[in-house]
Amino acid sequence: MIKVRSLPSIYRNVKRWTEILSVLSKYGLADWLAQSNIDFVKDRLKAPDGEALSRLTREARIRLTLTELGPTFIKLGQLLSTRPDVVGKELADELAQLQSATPADPPEVVRQIVETELGMPLDELFAEFELVPIASASIGQVHRARLKTGERVVVKVQHHGIESKVNEDLEVLAGLAQLAEQISELRPYRPTANMAEMGRTLRRELDFGREERNLSQFGSLFKDDPTIRIPRALTELSTPRVLTMDMIDGIPVAETGLLSAAGIDREEVARRGAGLYMQMIFTHGFFHADPHPGNIVILPGNVIGLLDFGMVGRIDERMREDIEDMLMAIVQHDVPLLVKIIKRIGQAPPQLDEGAFSNDVADFVGHYATQALDQFDVSGALTDMTQIMRRHGIMLPAQVAMLIKTLVTLEGTSQLLSPHFSLMEVMQPYHRKMLLRRFSPTRQARKLRRLYMEVEQLAEVLPQRIIQILEQIQSGKFDVHLDHRGLGPSVNRLVLGLLTSALFLGSSLMLSYKVPPVLFTQKEPLWFGLHNLSILGLIGCVTSLLVGLRLLWAIGKSGHLDQKVSK
Repeated sequence: MIKVRSLPSIYRNVKRWTEILSVLSKYGLADWLAQSNIDFVKDRLKAPDGEALSRLTREARIRLTLTELGPTFIKLGQLLSTRPDVVGKELADELAQLQSATPADPPEVVRQIVETELGMPLDELFAEFELVPIASASIGQVHRARLKTGERVVVKVQHHGIESKVNEDLEVLAGLAQLAEQISELRPYRPTANMAEMGRTLRRELDFGREERNLSQFGSLFKDDPTIRIPRALTELSTPRVLTMDMIDGIPVAETGLLSAAGIDREEVARRGAGLYMQMIFTHGFFHADPHPGNIVILPGNVIGLLDFGMVGRIDERMREDIEDMLMAIVQHDVPLLVKIIKRIGQAPPQLDEGAFSNDVADFVGHYATQALDQFDVSGALTDMTQIMRRHGIMLPAQVAMLIKTLVTLEGTSQLLSPHFSLMEVMQPYHRKMLLRRFSPTRQARKLRRLYMEVEQLAEVLPQRIIQILEQIQSGKFDVHLDHRGLGPSVNRLVLGLLTSALFLGSSLMLSYKVPPVLFTQKEPLWFGLHNLSILGLIGCVTSLLVGLRLLWAIGKSGHLDQKVSK
C-alpha cells in the first residue's frame, strides 16, 4: 500500500495522476485486445502514426506511453535505456529510440527568462540573439547568439515551468514505484530505490550549473590537447537556468558523406575518439556519458568536438581497479575470479544459484576470450554479460551500467565512421598501461596509505567498542536480536495444528462419554449403531476435521508438504 505520508502528494497532483493512469490504461488495454481474434476490436486503439496499438510489441507500447506522457517520462525512458540489467536488452534498445524534441517556448517567454536570469536587457547582453531556437529538447532549448566582442556562442535556456512539472511528475512516479513494490514480480528490481536514483539524476539535469562545471573540468583536463575541442562555458552569462558557451560549428559524425568530401580521415577520427574515451575512463575516471552521433562533430584537421555535457559518468579508483580485474580475468580465462569480481561489483540476490551463474560465465569467457583482437565484438560481449547478470538477478551500480552503455554507444558511433573499427584494438594499449600502473610504486603507496588510514581508524574505534560491549554484558543489558525470517507462518500453522488436535481429542472424549445434550436417544440404535451422540462432541469433531483439511491444503499450496530435507 502507498504510505500515509504520500497521500498529500497524491491529493496535490490528482490531475496529473488521472492523466498518467488514463494513458497507462490506454496502452495497457492493448494487451487485452491483442489476445482477441476480432480484428475490429484489435484496431480500435491507434498509435500517433495510425498503427493499431495491439499490433505493436510490448516494448514499443512502453515507448509510446512515455512519449505521450511528456518530457519527464521521456527523460526517464532515456535513463532506463542505460540500464539493460534492469529492464532487459529489448526494452533498453526500444527506449534508446526516444526523441526528446518538445515544442519551443514563444520568443517573448525566452526573452523574459534570459533577462530575468542574467539581470540585464537582451540587447545589452548580446550583439545578436536568435529568438527562434535551433533545437528544443525536453529540459531546454538552444539559441544562436553573438557576443559584443563578436564571438559566436550558443545559449541553452530552460523551458518555462519545466522544474515544477518535473517535480510534480517525480512525485507521481515515486507513488507508482511504491505501488510496484507491492507486486512480487517487480520487487526484486527495487523500483523505489531505482526511481529515487533516477529522480536525483533528473533534478541534477535541471541545474545548468552542473553542466557548466562539467565543461570547465573537461576543458581543464584536455586544455593541452589540440585534437579535442570542448565548449568553453561563459560563467558571467550563465545561471542554473541559462547556460552560455562557445559555439562549435562542425560536421556531425552521422554525415559521413560530408566528412569524406571535406577530406576528413574517418578511420583516424574513429581511433582518436575511442582513445579519448579510454583516457577519460581509465585515466581520469570522469567521462562524457553520451557519445551518440548527435553529440560529436568533426572540425577541420580531424579535430573532434564534443557537445552536451549534461550527462557524465564518474568512476572512483577502486571501481576502476575492479573493472581492470574483470578485463584481465577475461583475457586469462579465469572464470572463478570473474565470478567473484562480478558478485563484488554488483548486488547479488540471496538465492543466487552459484553453479548456474558460474556455468553461464564460463560459457561467456569461452566464447569471447578466443575471438581475434581485430574482430572482437565489445558491444556484444557487454550486452551478453548484462543479460547474464539480469537473468540471475544481479543489480549493477548505476555508474557501471552507465559505463557499459557508453562503451556500447561509442563502438556503434565509431563503426559509423569506420565500419571495420575495433574498439578492443584501441583498448589493448590501455590494458598494458593498466598492468604497469597496477604495480607502479605510486599506486602501491597510495593503496598502502589508504589501508593505513582504515587500520588507524579501526584501531581508534575498536577498543571503545569492546569496552562498551563488556560494560553491557556486566550490567546485564547486552541483547542479541534475532530476525526469524519466514518463521511467523510456520508458528501460526503449528499453533493451529495443536489447537485442532486438542479440539479433536476433547470432542472424541465428549462423544465417548455421551455428554449431553445428545442426539438419537432411542432405545434401538440407528444407522451404523449410532445413538446418544453428544451434540457438542459432534460439532467439535466436524470442526476439527474441516480445520485440519484446511491446514493440509495451505501447507500443500506452499509447496513444502512433500519437500525433502537436503542433507
